Amino acid sequence: MTKSSAPKRHLPTSPFKAPVALPPKQFAVGDQVTHDMYGLGRVVSIEEGIAVVVNFGSSELRILSPYSKMTKL
Repeated sequence: MTKSSAPKRHLPTSPFKAPVALPPKQFAVGDQVTHDMYGLGRVVSIEEGIAVVVNFGSSELRILSPYSKMTKL
């Protein structure tokens, strides 16, 4: 069996709190970032809501949204 990619919906009668939706990460050109896999880099260009292009020194990579492994420094 495979795991569904759709998030589970919260039932109003559930005794547990509804999951909090985090706001999407925002980056600007020139921001210094760190990536769990590629290390330290600088944002070169932005495709709104789709991806950012980051220069990691030896290479430029296109990182797709939701940027789960990337944080702004």
